[in-house]
Amino acid sequence: MKNLVNGKEVDSVSKEVVEITNPYTNELIDTVPSSNEEDVDICVKYAKEAQKKWAEVPLHERGRILEKFADLVDRDAEELAQTLCLETGKPIKEARIEISNTRIFVSSYVERAKHLYGINIPVGNEPGQENTMQFTIRQPLGVVACIIPFNFPCDLFGQKVPSALIMGNSVIVKPSTYNPLTLHKYCLLLKEAGVLDGVINCLSGPGPIVGQALARHKDVHLVTLTGSTAVGKETMATASENLTHVMLELGGNDAFILDKDGDIDLAVEEMVWGRLYNTGQVCCASKRFLIHNDVKEEFTQKVIDRIKKIKTGNPIDEDTELGCLINEKAAIKVEEQVNKTVSQGAKIVLGGKRDGAFYEPTVLVDVNKNMDVMKDMEIFGPVIPICGFDTIDEAIEIANQSVYGLCGCIITGDTNNAFKVASKLEVGGAIINGASFFRSAEMPFGGWKHSGIGNEGIATTLQEMSRIKTIILKNVLK
Repeated sequence: MKNLVNGKEVDSVSKEVVEITNPYTNELIDTVPSSNEEDVDICVKYAKEAQKKWAEVPLHERGRILEKFADLVDRDAEELAQTLCLETGKPIKEARIEISNTRIFVSSYVERAKHLYGINIPVGNEPGQENTMQFTIRQPLGVVACIIPFNFPCDLFGQKVPSALIMGNSVIVKPSTYNPLTLHKYCLLLKEAGVLDGVINCLSGPGPIVGQALARHKDVHLVTLTGSTAVGKETMATASENLTHVMLELGGNDAFILDKDGDIDLAVEEMVWGRLYNTGQVCCASKRFLIHNDVKEEFTQKVIDRIKKIKTGNPIDEDTELGCLINEKAAIKVEEQVNKTVSQGAKIVLGGKRDGAFYEPTVLVDVNKNMDVMKDMEIFGPVIPICGFDTIDEAIEIANQSVYGLCGCIITGDTNNAFKVASKLEVGGAIINGASFFRSAEMPFGGWKHSGIGNEGIATTLQEMSRIKTIILKNVLK
């Protein structure tokens, strides 16, 4: 595939390419351009020019074009799901769900934009303003760079791109270098739907080069990035050179708390959903399992029994429930993190083996609060470290000792403890009687501490994708 720049499919200036392989079979799927800073400069120039024309397109017409894009995604849904599955290694069933979510994002942002009303400041609300009217309007930012990770590329495209476009911005999509193909197809479908040339663009290439060039460019007005905390910090520092606005959804090491009166069977099923979905490659996945000592042994055994029933295999097979990681490098990192935890005193009671990009679902016991895995070591894979606690205050203390603060959860039958934990957790999202892996399209989603800046979701993103202007009619009533 090629880059999409100003409505044309083009190679990178250097003509260099990146090979995209199936992580399960290592077979070559396709290539994409390996862009550099010169490609970014060219693309931003076109995006800046095209944005002015796009902003003049009435909101209802922009909405109609985006709804047509959703229709085209539905038309090509199976092809897109197959591509996403093959290049990412996620089970085909999960890929189909992710593609189907696009309609939800598009329709919701279009409808929300139609009702994003301004503020009218009452006449005479303060001395001296008796004859003056004041009201606010929302206007586009300009060029928005959307830097999208590998784990949920289509879902995060759905959060970032339609919201930017409906508010009158132009967009440059920077997909992950590991699995950019589906998003390249999405951008072509936006063009087919009628988005103006130069308003939707797609640049592939290494993140440290393309992503940082976008963050550095003086004519990029917002960088919205989902990725690691390290990349987020680097991007924020780069963007500060031009006071470029940033939205950052970063790493997490979410705590999963099961109290002694919690439903253990529910907790086990939520563990499957909240830890093993997408092979554990989820920012808000439950990653630290804090289990009351009275029920820890029972929970552990039921987790082992449940995981043994999960069907692993080739992600493209219809009955596969757990696929591989995004690549072998990612699996090696998980393997190293598990080995480190074992060296600190933990014990593997299930799994612990790697085969290429596949890492077995792994259960660790004898984990204590002083180990790295219970603090700031985020394991981006199917690993369940189980740490005991005796009081709910102890569980809260362990949960909050991490530098991360994305989400967290509590499973309990005690309403008081449920709301106490939800209130005390230093996180952006607290889930009661469910895993921390919860993100509806509507909710403001964002982390505390090192887990990010800003909130993404239907309820909040349109404000981030636009800027406010106050219009004053001075002494108009005199």
